Amino acid sequence: MQKIKSYNIYSAKAKLEKPISDATHTLTEISFLVLRITTEQNIIGEAYLLSFQYSPQTIIGALKDHGEMIIGEEVNNTGMVFNKMNAENEYFGQEGINRWAQGIFNIAMWDAHCKILGAPIWKVLGTYKTEVPIYGSGGWISYTREELKDEVVGYVKRGFKAVKIKVGKPDWKEDLERLKFVRESVGQDVEIMMDANQGMSLPNAMNLSFAARDIGITWFEEPINHSNYKGFESLKNKSGISLAMGEREFSTQPLRELIDKSAIDIWQPDILRIGGLEAWRDSAALADAYDIPVLPHYYKDYDIPLLCTIPNGVGAESFDWIDPLIDNPLQIHNGVARPHQGAGWGFNFKDECLTQI
Repeated sequence: MQKIKSYNIYSAKAKLEKPISDATHTLTEISFLVLRITTEQNIIGEAYLLSFQYSPQTIIGALKDHGEMIIGEEVNNTGMVFNKMNAENEYFGQEGINRWAQGIFNIAMWDAHCKILGAPIWKVLGTYKTEVPIYGSGGWISYTREELKDEVVGYVKRGFKAVKIKVGKPDWKEDLERLKFVRESVGQDVEIMMDANQGMSLPNAMNLSFAARDIGITWFEEPINHSNYKGFESLKNKSGISLAMGEREFSTQPLRELIDKSAIDIWQPDILRIGGLEAWRDSAALADAYDIPVLPHYYKDYDIPLLCTIPNGVGAESFDWIDPLIDNPLQIHNGVARPHQGAGWGFNFKDECLTQI
């Protein structure tokens, strides 16, 4: 198998007309870091992470530190490299920004490995399905009513069967009115989900859950702080609403805690935060052991192929941010996405969209 001889880091940005906000963050840019590793025979493996405007020098530094660990490693040794990085990271911490760096190198190694094999990742891992439902995500709390309607109606016109909007206004009754407005805009046949990005108190999340029953909310994502396991348990037991979480987690420990409390209905791993392909699939296997479906966070171009390789993958989240920046945007028809057919992950960032760091 081929060894890794070098790596390069790039930045890229998607168009953003004006800042957008959820309950806990205001995003002033939609930016990405793109990693390319090169093997001795000049096979390139690529991966990216969503960085926004946060701590750019910190994450770049972590990528450079981890890059020095992979030179000379065989590209198929993804698990061995993950453990090597884990050992190096023990002093400053194996979670947080170090885990993001592990994740992006893992994803790039898998891309190169499967390009050498000449096969898509989902075919190498074994296939349960070849299409996955996908929902339209957004509904930022900074949107005007007109912007909110344009987005959700736009998703429906494109064939999406479900949309997710942000909640977490200072007054939860404003959230309720926005949810009612979305229901009126999309009709009764489209599923609606809500996401508080951990920005609500337990009493407000409880009030909104009860008040939104007549609207027909499919699930409530990150209603409160992700580490408040007792709060999740209380919200589940008292309101009965389906709860989704997982995007902020660097391990399966929170999933185990919530399983123990019967306080999670949908597991949402983030492939970068959790550390890459193997860690993502390990968490999905744990969820499957307790009949919990997997519906991951953000990275549709990685998640769709992986969801095709597990029995409990039920859907994916769609943002269009990288589509203009890559050579092979994911095809979505009638609310269903199919995995890329090319070798590896099946897509690459366009050179003209990248700035080398």
